[in-house]
Formats: sequence, C-alpha cells, structure tokens
Amino acid sequence: MDSLMTNRKRSDKAATGTINDHFSEIAKRYQDLRITDLDPVRFIAKEIRKLVHIEAADVGCGPGRYSLLLCKHLGNKLNLACIDANKHMLRELDAYMKRHGMSNFIPMNSAAEDLPFPNNTLDCIFAFNAVHHFSLPSFLQECVRVLKNGSYLFVYTRLREQNRRNIWGRYFPKFYQKETRLYTLKAFTRAVAEFPALRLRWIEYFTYTRTSTIEWLTAQAKAHHYSTFCLYPLKELEDAITDFQQNIKSHFTDVHEVKWLDENALFVISKSC
Repeated sequence: MDSLMTNRKRSDKAATGTINDHFSEIAKRYQDLRITDLDPVRFIAKEIRKLVHIEAADVGCGPGRYSLLLCKHLGNKLNLACIDANKHMLRELDAYMKRHGMSNFIPMNSAAEDLPFPNNTLDCIFAFNAVHHFSLPSFLQECVRVLKNGSYLFVYTRLREQNRRNIWGRYFPKFYQKETRLYTLKAFTRAVAEFPALRLRWIEYFTYTRTSTIEWLTAQAKAHHYSTFCLYPLKELEDAITDFQQNIKSHFTDVHEVKWLDENALFVISKSC
C-alpha cells in the first residue's frame, strides 16, 4: 500500500500542472465530449430515498454533468455543494445549472483533500469519475471528518482493470499503460479498509453498450476528452491516433458503427462511529 501511494504521489506531482491546464482548457467543451451515465444516479436516488433532507457535496464535480442529475432526481430535499479545484469548471457548472433552473446548489472552489465543511455535517458525499485525481487517503480522511454518523459516500469510477477492457485500453496504443492513476479493485478496497469508521457496504457494477464512429472517436482523442491523453507527448499522441484508427479499421467491419462495452463501478460506503 505504501509503495503504491508513493508511486502515485510521484506521478501526480509530475502531471499536476498539465492536468490542471487540461481542465481549464477543456471546461467549455467537456459536456459535449464526455458521456454521462444516468444509471448510477438512479441507483443512488433509490438508496437514499428515505432521507427527508440531504446536505451533500459532489466532489470533483467538473462542469456539473452529475450535479444536475442529482438535483433532478433528489429534488428540493437536496442541498448540494459542488466542489472542484478548477475555477473554469465551476464557472461552467454555475451557468449550466442555472440554465436548467436549478437553485439548490452552491459552487465551491476547493480541493478534495481539504473539504470546506465543519465536522459531522454532511449526509452524503458523491464523487463521479473523479477519485483518481484525488489523494485517496486524504480524501477518505476528510470524508470521515465531515460526514455524519450513518451517512454515505458514493464513489463512481472506472477501475484500472475495466479501463484495460474498453475501446481505448484495447485499441489505443499505451493508453492502459499510461493511465496509472485509476485504482484497481484491490487497491481501492484496501484504502477504504484503512479507515475503521468507513464500511464498504457493497459494489454495484455497471456495463454499457457504446456506439460511435471512427471520426468521433478520433475527435475525442484529439480534444483530450480523457485527461489520459495529456500524458502523451504531442508527436507520440499523433502517432498513437494514427495507429488507433488503423486498429479500429482492422477490428470493426463498420467504422461508422463502432460498438464496445464500457464498465464502471459504484462503491457504496457508509460512516459509522
């Protein structure tokens, strides 16, 4: 565990500036470039349907893709703090949520490792496709601090082994090897087990059939729709895109209807005394 976290810290430190710049640059286009999954939000809404009033935070919220879905599915009983370390993302979120008539949210510029809440004040914390950008031990420690007893932490993420099986991991050169920030199932569950106040109640797995075209997949890669692409030097990325296109042509009979499976996991974690 210690060696894993040491390696992650070195990698994160080297990439921090590049990744921050990436999110600032892509903020206005992020909604269009990424797919938003409704199923985990429906699952969460069902799990916490008995809560009458919910003080919650969406940590690593980006431009508000999942914040909006949470507000729509949980309604007026939800007060949602939308937390992100990138101010450009928060500006997009604020405009996006207001365009959709939402008022039960507040944007907050903060790191996941230093949440701006008093102790024992939140009923739920959500993190969608963001936890691999956090220092996981520090984030979990903050969750223990700010969550009430009996409250929930929901972490929706793509595991490292799942990343290997999707279209990018299978056909885009070195994508799986470069994306070392994602957690394996074993590493994530071990990290949670380090905190006696947290209990991993269960893991819900989601599988989606995706369909796209070679043109759109290429456009997504060129636009760095995954921050993984920022880890490639420019020339290496250009060569990898060319090889990716060739791989798609070799493995799919119709490049205008490319189908594959995406996988994600939702960790349902509770806090107890």
